[in-house]
Amino acid sequence: MAERPVSVVVVDDHAMFRRGVRAELEAAGVGVVDVRAEAADVDEAIAAVAAHRPDVVLLDVHLPGGGGVEVMRRSALSNTSPDTRYLALSVSDAAEDVIGTIRGGARGYVTKTITGPELVSAITRVADGDAVFSPRLAGFVLDAFAGTIEVAAVDEDLDRLTEREREVMRLIARGYSYKEVGSELFISIKTVETHMGSVLRKLQLSSRHELTRWANERRLL
Repeated sequence: MAERPVSVVVVDDHAMFRRGVRAELEAAGVGVVDVRAEAADVDEAIAAVAAHRPDVVLLDVHLPGGGGVEVMRRSALSNTSPDTRYLALSVSDAAEDVIGTIRGGARGYVTKTITGPELVSAITRVADGDAVFSPRLAGFVLDAFAGTIEVAAVDEDLDRLTEREREVMRLIARGYSYKEVGSELFISIKTVETHMGSVLRKLQLSSRHELTRWANERRLL
């Protein structure tokens, strides 16, 4: 463990979630982690990394402005904080998100079901150079490098969808009601319906049942 607190920037487009993460880290990581800043989108994240040069960026995957991968790409190009490491913290546990984020430069990927103490441990391990994954997600990475997941084919289908449409698609495919999806993503039921219609049209599917089968075949659930 580092002798000084690990400096952290928290990046997520939901203000309530950022505040919750900060509170968890401040409660569980006293003297271990130091949250320097928060950011809500790609541009804010890049500016925060350049300004604070944190040890670790806690990074949401589905972020307005290009996603977490875009933050890592642009930060690497600017080279303002070359020693910063990235730990993805996402509601998504889909294979293509995990693999794509790791390929984009993240040192780890954990889901938002993680506890405060577990998150502190993950941050300090990433700061020390370890790769950290939630248990189920490590298998995706191993499968990808073993060639048993065809990531390119999955990405080609998903590229038709916006980031928000992907989030709605996964939740609907998992059996969430429109109301539950709206609550989870902080959007109205009408907006959920609009996104769902767009998802079905783009993927050339006709029902929730077909969407669930489509997502399951691609290991997106």
